[in-house]
Amino acid sequence: MSDSSRASERYKQGMATRRAVLGDSHVDRAEAGSTDFDKPFQDLITEAAWGHVWSRPTLSKRERSIVTIALLAALGQDDEVAMHVRATVNTGASRDDVCEALLHVAIYAGVPAANHAIKIAKQVFEQMDADKAA
Repeated sequence: MSDSSRASERYKQGMATRRAVLGDSHVDRAEAGSTDFDKPFQDLITEAAWGHVWSRPTLSKRERSIVTIALLAALGQDDEVAMHVRATVNTGASRDDVCEALLHVAIYAGVPAANHAIKIAKQVFEQMDADKAA
């Protein structure tokens, strides 16, 4: 939706939620890197994932974050796991929450999936700690 005056209310809400969860710098990079080829996809995820699902009031951002990390880990979506682990700083999900989610992944989706996601989460948390210390 390159013309913001034509953006639907759901898109606008989705963009606000996306920015609140992932942070302005992440969203700005994604938008800046968008091309004519993937702009429709960026619009879709902003409106559908962030506007329709993440913006619903029933679950908190913390709860959605935990569910999302578990699902992504179970599906082996490594880059998305890392992105959503980084987003915990904005969602209120704690490191203990992430650990608990990944324990569920081990039981319900398999130990290898959880083991790999734990490795990713540890790396992300180490980088977050290093960035905070700098």
